[in-house]
Amino acid sequence: MKQKVIAFFPEAAYGPALNSVGIAQACEALGHKAVFLTDPGMSGVYAGYGFEEYPVNMSAPMPAEDMARYWVDFINGHIPNFRKTPLEQIDTYVKECWAAIVETAKWAQKDLPAVLDRVKPDLICVDNVILFPAIKQYGKPWVRIISCSENEIDDPDIPPHLSGMSVDDKAGHARFRQRFDAVVGPIHQDFNQFLKDHGEAPYPLGMFFEASPYMNLLLYPDAVKFERRHPLPPERFHYLQGCVRSDTTYQIPAFRAHPDKPLIYASFGSLGSGDVELLKRLIRALGELPYRALVNVGEHLDEYHDLPDNVQIANWFPQPSVIAQVDVVIHHGGNNSFTECLYFGKPAIVMSYVWDGHDNAMRAEESGHGFKLDRYDWDPAQLAGKLAACLSDPAMRQRLQRTSAQMQARKGPEDAAKILDKVLNDE
Repeated sequence: MKQKVIAFFPEAAYGPALNSVGIAQACEALGHKAVFLTDPGMSGVYAGYGFEEYPVNMSAPMPAEDMARYWVDFINGHIPNFRKTPLEQIDTYVKECWAAIVETAKWAQKDLPAVLDRVKPDLICVDNVILFPAIKQYGKPWVRIISCSENEIDDPDIPPHLSGMSVDDKAGHARFRQRFDAVVGPIHQDFNQFLKDHGEAPYPLGMFFEASPYMNLLLYPDAVKFERRHPLPPERFHYLQGCVRSDTTYQIPAFRAHPDKPLIYASFGSLGSGDVELLKRLIRALGELPYRALVNVGEHLDEYHDLPDNVQIANWFPQPSVIAQVDVVIHHGGNNSFTECLYFGKPAIVMSYVWDGHDNAMRAEESGHGFKLDRYDWDPAQLAGKLAACLSDPAMRQRLQRTSAQMQARKGPEDAAKILDKVLNDE
């Protein structure tokens, strides 16, 4: 039997990229061949795991080093906007993001038809927030992966995507949707013209991607799922219960202070580490507490001096291996961090700044798996109180243990690979 080719096309960010790597590894274990279509800025990431890469320009061609820095610079330029509420961010960060994302779809359309003809995939898996017409029109099954928060698939009874609002704040939902449609409307109109130019029907206002008619894989686990007015049909929507990859092992280092005390891990992701002043403030606060702390500071390692004896920093950590060994996690609400904490049963303090981090922060708190804490409007006493609650709340601990057991029993990457195998065999 001829080996089937599965092409993965995750967006140019490490969260979706590494989720797809885990699924691709499981697909190869079933005998399929997995390859990656990639923005040039992520070139080398997939090759490092042994996969073939096929570049797809998502913007005007530029040197790989410049491309790799594009989103880092984009995020760093928006640091002042991180202090705004999700509603206020619509006019700044969210608007500029959607404008940039639409441009990536236009650029990708120039390369994708030829790349697909070269790869000849039997199945295409897309982890993005926008439609690429060439993939839908290629004539082979395609699967949508939703690695962001579950409300990326909208429903009238759940908070709008990116809003970070409570399930019960129905008036807030209406305000957010109204503002989003008003601000993003011209960008959406431009995108609909692009769809029309390439033989696709326009989308309703606010929608940039449709559900796949074949299968849609969501990373959210059952423990934090939303109660929908219109439940997603299980024959086309499958919850993976997270998709945590195996990573390199990590040995917890020795600390000069509090060597036997609880261990905290803090990370705001590769992009969020650009907020150096916030991380320095967090390190100072942790330095005054009777804990040990590992802090991910990204590429800004040389900007940190005179660290407290109970804090150690690095520019990168094998995060799943670290989270498995710590007692509490402080993170930005990225979907990998969010689901990894649930997978390993670790309470989290979520200090979100943009995008679906706001949704995940609220979901952690409302589901009783952690706390949300304003990224800037906090003091050391509040942080200490939240950490103490994470360490001492028996109900939260039991809830996390149940969620962890449920997620680990399901083995997300293997689960996804079996579903993709079925999509291939049904063809």
